[in-house]
Amino acid sequence: MALTLSNTVDRTLERLRNAFIDTARGAREVVGMPIRADLPDDDVPRLRGRIDACLEGKGGETARRARAAELGQVYLSLSAAGRKKFLTILANEYGLPREAAMAAVEKWRAGKEPARALRRALEPPAVRLLREFVGVPQGVKFVVDLRAELLALGRSDAAAKALSEDLRPLLGAWFDVGFLDLVRIDWRSSALLLEKLVDYEAVHAIRSWRDLKNRLDSDRRCFAFFHPRMPDEPLIFVEVALVDGMAGNVQRLLDARDETQDPKHANTAIFYSISNCQQGLAGISFGDFLIKRVADTLARDLPNIKDFATLSPIPGLRHYIDGRLKTEGDEALTQQEIAALVPVTSEARGAAAVARLLARPNWQEVPAIDKALRPILTRLAARYLTDTDQKGRALDRVAHFHLGNGAIVERLNWLADTSANGFKQSYAMMVNYRYKLSDVVANHESYAAGKVVASREVRAQAKD
Repeated sequence: MALTLSNTVDRTLERLRNAFIDTARGAREVVGMPIRADLPDDDVPRLRGRIDACLEGKGGETARRARAAELGQVYLSLSAAGRKKFLTILANEYGLPREAAMAAVEKWRAGKEPARALRRALEPPAVRLLREFVGVPQGVKFVVDLRAELLALGRSDAAAKALSEDLRPLLGAWFDVGFLDLVRIDWRSSALLLEKLVDYEAVHAIRSWRDLKNRLDSDRRCFAFFHPRMPDEPLIFVEVALVDGMAGNVQRLLDARDETQDPKHANTAIFYSISNCQQGLAGISFGDFLIKRVADTLARDLPNIKDFATLSPIPGLRHYIDGRLKTEGDEALTQQEIAALVPVTSEARGAAAVARLLARPNWQEVPAIDKALRPILTRLAARYLTDTDQKGRALDRVAHFHLGNGAIVERLNWLADTSANGFKQSYAMMVNYRYKLSDVVANHESYAAGKVVASREVRAQAKD
C-alpha cells in the first residue's frame, strides 16, 4: 500500500506566518497598503524602509522583535518571484562589499575602539538583520528556510551565494551539537513526526506503512535530533538496525519480511541511514561526534551491543571510477587486472573492456564478468575512500562526515545495494564505517590532520 502524505512544507509555512502575525502586532511602523506578492518596483522603497527600521533597532527588545516579525511576515506573503526579488535586494544592498570592509578596518585602525567593535563593523547588515529573528517565535526556522532559498538563488547570483556563506557562522553557533536534543522515534510517536521521517528519508526511501513499521520494530532504533528553538522540526534522522555481526547488504537488512530478532541477542548496531532534514543547514557542521551520542545512548540501554558501524552508500564512487577509466585509460588498471579481462571479452581490452562490461545490463549476474570486475572495482573503491583532496578531506562526502565523527573505513561490501540507485552511484558497492568508542577522539584528530584512518583490509585493497 502506498503512503498517503500531506504537505508538511505547507503546514510549516502556515505555522511561521501565524507566529509572525502574532508577534508583529506591536510594530508601530506598519502603515499603508501591504506589500504586494510579486514585489513590484513601486513597493521596493517601502520594503527598504522596513529593512532599515529593523537595522536601526529603535526601542526595546519587544519593539525590535515585532519589527523583525513584521518583516518576516512580509517575506512569507510573497510569491516565489517576490521572494527572489526580496533576497536579491537583501544580498546586493545589505551585504558587505570588499570596499566597505576595507573602509571599516581603516576607520577602526584610526580610532581606539576595542576589537569587538571591528567584529561588529565587519558583520554584513543582512546578517545583523537576520540575527534579530533568534528571539522571535519560529524565527530560527525562518532563517534556516530563508538560507535554503539563498542557496538555490546563489547558483546564479554571486551576492546571494556570499550571503548564504555569511550566514554559516551564525547558524553554526546556533546549531552546535551540544545544544541539540536526541529523541528516540518509535511507532507510538506522533503521526506528524512519522510523516516527516517518511518525507525526509534521503538514503533508502520508505515505500509503505509496513516498511515504516519494520524500521521502528523492536530490533531497530530510530533517533532524531532537535533544536530547542525548532521543537517540531527534526534536524537529522538516524536509523539503526540491531544485528549479529557486520551487515553487508542493505536489501537483506531492510527486508520487512524477515522475522523480528530479539535486540538482547544482537551484538552490533548498524547505522544504515542518516538523513539531514533542513536544506538551509547544508554545509553547516552540527559539531563533532554526533554519531557517538547515538552510540553512547545505545551502549547505555543495550549493554550487549559491543560494535557500532554503518552500512553506508558511496555517492561519488561511480563518477570517480568512470572518470579514471576515461582519463587514465589502461594506466588505471594493473597488468594482472588487464589479463583477467581477456577471457570475458574479445571486443575490447583494458579500460575499454571494463567500460563495455559495466555498460552491459545485469553484468553482475554473469559469474565470469563478476569475477573479473570485482578486484578492479574494489581496488578503485578502496583508493577513492582512502585518498584525500588538496585540503586533506576525503573525496566522498559521506566518508568526510563519518571520518570527521571519528569512524574508520572498516570494510568494502560487494553488490551490497543492488537497487537501481545503488548501481547508479557506486556500482552497487557500499562501505562499513566502524565506530570504536574508545578510539573516536583519536580517529577524529587523525582525520583533522589530513589522514584517513582505515582498516588493514581496506589499506591492502587500495594498493596497486
